[in-house]
Amino acid sequence: MPEQQQWTIAATEQAPEWFIEAVKQHTPASSGIYAAQLFWQRGIKDHQQLTAFINYKAYQPASPFEFGQEMHLAIARLQQAYNPREKIAIWGDFDADGITATSILWDGLGQFFKQNTQLIYYIPNRLKESHGLNNQGIDNLAKQGCKLIVTCDTGSTNIEEIIYAKQLGIDVIVTDHHTLPTERPPVAAIINPRYLPKEHQLFHLSGVAVAYKLVEALYQTLPNVAKHPLEDLLDLVAVGLIADLVQLSGDCRYLAQMGIQRLQADFQQPAAARRRPGVGRLLELCQKSGDRPTDISFGLGPRINAVSRIQGDASFCVELLTSRDTKRCNELAEVTELANARRKSLQKDVQAQVAQKLIQLDLSTTSVIVLEDAQWPAGVLGLVAGQIAQETGRPTILLSTEGSGESGVGSGENEEGISPSSSSSPPLARGSARSVNSVDLYQLVKDQAHLLHRFGGHPFAAGLSLLVENIPLFTAAINQQLRQSLGSTTLTPTVQADLTLTVADLGKELFLELKLLEPCGMGNPVPKLLIQNCWFENSWHRNQQDWQGKKVQYIKTEFDIRDDSSRSVFPGIWWGHYKDELPIGRCDCIAELDYNTFKKRYEIRLIAVCPNVNSTLNTRNSPLILDWRNYPTPHSLLPTPPLLIEDCPTNWDDLRAWLRRCLTISRSTSGFDNQQQLAIAWSKPNPQPPNQIWLTLVGIAKYLSRTNQLVTRVQLLEKIGISDQTLLVGIKALKYLGFTVKRQDRYLQITWHPSDSAENFAEAAVARFLAAVREEQFQRQYFAEVPLSTIVAIASSDNY
Repeated sequence: MPEQQQWTIAATEQAPEWFIEAVKQHTPASSGIYAAQLFWQRGIKDHQQLTAFINYKAYQPASPFEFGQEMHLAIARLQQAYNPREKIAIWGDFDADGITATSILWDGLGQFFKQNTQLIYYIPNRLKESHGLNNQGIDNLAKQGCKLIVTCDTGSTNIEEIIYAKQLGIDVIVTDHHTLPTERPPVAAIINPRYLPKEHQLFHLSGVAVAYKLVEALYQTLPNVAKHPLEDLLDLVAVGLIADLVQLSGDCRYLAQMGIQRLQADFQQPAAARRRPGVGRLLELCQKSGDRPTDISFGLGPRINAVSRIQGDASFCVELLTSRDTKRCNELAEVTELANARRKSLQKDVQAQVAQKLIQLDLSTTSVIVLEDAQWPAGVLGLVAGQIAQETGRPTILLSTEGSGESGVGSGENEEGISPSSSSSPPLARGSARSVNSVDLYQLVKDQAHLLHRFGGHPFAAGLSLLVENIPLFTAAINQQLRQSLGSTTLTPTVQADLTLTVADLGKELFLELKLLEPCGMGNPVPKLLIQNCWFENSWHRNQQDWQGKKVQYIKTEFDIRDDSSRSVFPGIWWGHYKDELPIGRCDCIAELDYNTFKKRYEIRLIAVCPNVNSTLNTRNSPLILDWRNYPTPHSLLPTPPLLIEDCPTNWDDLRAWLRRCLTISRSTSGFDNQQQLAIAWSKPNPQPPNQIWLTLVGIAKYLSRTNQLVTRVQLLEKIGISDQTLLVGIKALKYLGFTVKRQDRYLQITWHPSDSAENFAEAAVARFLAAVREEQFQRQYFAEVPLSTIVAIASSDNY
């Protein structure tokens, strides 16, 4: 099960007054204190840094030719292809970074090489192939007469495939940002920012940004050829950069800032006038406007990624992002939206199954979580692994043997998509790994290479495949390796808050102030706000709906948050959680401040929550819950009569409903100072034998049928002494004995026709009723005796 999170507060070195004033110049509607504190914490400590960070116009981007000789070689090879009109293939990748990178090259190189005849693209199938080049795909391109392959977001370590392409007379230009090979591959050029120093402003570029730099260099070299401005590509650069979770510093931040502006400007156009109608329709479907980085990270990015996760083949996404045909783009956007809805349902299902397997693990002795299942779809394993890693504080590897009998091609290079084994080979498990707490997952996996079939990735995410029979040995080895490297360090799930605020601080002014830090990402995360001694009201949850109005098996909870700083509530949302997971009473929470474009309101997005140690439920001087079980109820001794529960509950939900009612009454009158108390005042039950209860129910039914009398549901419940749910099971059993139960307004009419009985089913139906009665009696007995301390503890944590 997920461990208790450890909360930390970022170092609160106070920014000097002159710096606060400098920040305030950029946010005149607010004090600037909070943004200044965040800038100072994150190493931005002078005027020049601040101005370049906030205003992209003050930033000087790097020339594409700072990639040095490799960029010159790449441009020379493209120029060589330009004059004789050689056929060029773009070899892309199936995630959002790879799809947008392919689209950048398709649009950008398409200004110089005729699309579909001289320029084509190829994207591997996530479910059948892997990231990277493969010989089968190269053979296919050779048959089409291709003389040059330009990769994007992939290819750096595909040495064997590059050699194979060369043997077929095909040159390769690699544009990528993943792991470098030990030696330069035999390519026409390799453009990879990892060759640059770590402090270089281009070092953190993702695949789409590297592809953009190649196109930028070609625009500069052949300035009079292109008909469309280079800046038209920036919106797709922003989508890929933000979706790929790279560090948004240097040119990454600059390109993302420029791109978001282009994205928003195009969306504001009428649908028929948009340059990218497919992107516009996707934004409409996810109810975003394109002006926020979260519109990409929570909107466009997951939808683009979902296509390959669900369908495998994501090639049509390039058409979706680049076509000007509005009707066609609308169709493709709706297919994409349905794939994302399916992805959410699959992700939730797999997450529930993983949670069940986690129960069987002793996390105190587990450093790396490794789980496998034959039924897990490989496309969503990386997403679930990331969630589990965050919840447990441990690197997580999820493996599937699904489709291990299929044939596949390719060599794994990055994250998921490791090709399955052929039918003649031993079965392979393939899956995804995600890291947390700064553990270098790629190195961990790489050190077990002798046990693996293929692997690839980077420190935060990896993909791998291995023989099923090697899983136990791999699990033991990788756990031992991490334990040895950690020493006495304990892995704990952590959440860091950046600022401590109150509910009164939340709103438009703070939102606009914190917006100065956008776009946020790795190295500059979204500010996390700690709100202490607060409570939740008006909570409700529901399944999401897809664009057609159909329910998706993915939950979100909406609520209002309140504390003593204001009489007003503030709205919020908690993705993937039920309302019952919100604590009862006072608590502390960590959240992000957001703007909901669809509802046109400011709200918080809940990240973590825990009961406050000084919660109302634990106040010694004035306890919320009084234990009056099996005692006379001394009403006259209390100035404010408590709410009485005189009927013994059969589940925690019944008790929780009463607790929420008490807290609601307290808050609606005078807060917590004069709280409404709750008295549990039920007596120890004296139950009848289940068989006797059944006979009583049958006797009553016969009597009502014979006399034609009506009865209310409440009268039946009081006479028999069972709950609503158990009565329903009993009525179903009566029907198999020939009884008919009809509703007339508030009453039930029962008639009996013995000839209509179904004796074959009656015995099983009666058995179900007796079992329901026994379970209900067991629960009542439990609640009659459960200690008050247990009730208070469970109510405080709401963890049941």
